[in-house]
Amino acid sequence: MLIEGLAFVLSLVLTYYIADIMKKAGIVGRDVHKPYDIYVAEMGGISLVFSIALFGAVIKAPQQILTIFLLMGLVGIVDDLTNLRQSHKVLLSALATLPLLTYFNREYIILGHLQLQLSFIAPVVFWLYTIASANLVNMLAGFNGLEVGTSAVIFFFLYLLSGDRLALVALLASLGFLVWNRYPARVFPGDTGTLSLGALMAMIAIDNGLELPLAIMLLPHAIDFLLKMRVKFRGKKIGGAKLREDGTLSPPPYLSFLGLIMRIKRVKEWELVIYVWIIEALLGVVAFSLSA
Repeated sequence: MLIEGLAFVLSLVLTYYIADIMKKAGIVGRDVHKPYDIYVAEMGGISLVFSIALFGAVIKAPQQILTIFLLMGLVGIVDDLTNLRQSHKVLLSALATLPLLTYFNREYIILGHLQLQLSFIAPVVFWLYTIASANLVNMLAGFNGLEVGTSAVIFFFLYLLSGDRLALVALLASLGFLVWNRYPARVFPGDTGTLSLGALMAMIAIDNGLELPLAIMLLPHAIDFLLKMRVKFRGKKIGGAKLREDGTLSPPPYLSFLGLIMRIKRVKEWELVIYVWIIEALLGVVAFSLSA
C-alpha cells in the first residue's frame, strides 16, 4: 500500500510541474465554461502516464499491459498536438493495442457468473473492447474533473472487485491529478490522459475477468457515444454547452449524455460533474453487486 500511495504523491507533484511548463510553453486551452477568459495548461495527462507506468513497473504489473498503456499515452500526445480526426484516433488506438491479440489467450468472456465461449475470436473481442473503452472515456469529456474523476471511480471499483495493485496505482495517481484538475481546473488531462486511462481500465478488467462490471460502469460513456452518432460526432463544429448569466449551463443543440442532465436540471459546471460522479458510483455499486 505504501508503494501505491507514492503514485498519489508523484502524480500530485508532477502534475503541478507539467502544468507549469505547459503553460510557459503556450500549450494551453481555453476553459470555455467560465464567465471570464481563462487558459488552462493542456496535456497534463503526461503526469498520469508517467506516474502509473513507473509505479506499475515497481509493483511488477504485466509488462505487456504497461507497454500498451504507454503506447496509448503516445497516441494521446500525438492527438493533443495535432487534433487528429476521430477515425484516425481510433486507427492509431487499434495499432497501439494490437499486441493484445497475443497477450490475452483465454477463449471466453465472463458475464457475471457465466462464461461465453468464443474460441479463437476471443482475443479479437478483447482487443476491440480495449479500443472501445479508450475512445469512450476520451469522448465523455469537456468539464473540469469529469474524465479523471469518473476514471478514478471506475478504478476504485475495479480494485474492490479484483484487488489488482495496478488498479490501486491508477486510482491514487488519478486522485493526485484530480487535485489540480477539479473545478476550477489548473490543468487538463488532454487525450494523453483520457485515452491511456480508458485503455488501462479495459486491460485491468480483462486481466481479472471483469469485462461485465466495466461495461456496466461505461454505460454513460456508451450512451454518450450513441447519441453523438446522430450528429456524426460533429459536436465541436455544431457548438457545445453555453454558460447562462446565472452560471448554469444551457445544453448543446444536439443530444448527448451530459446534455440530457442539463435538460433535466439547471446545473453549474461543478454540479454537473458531481452528478456524473454519483451516477458512476451508483453503477459501480450495481457492478459490484452483480459480481460479488
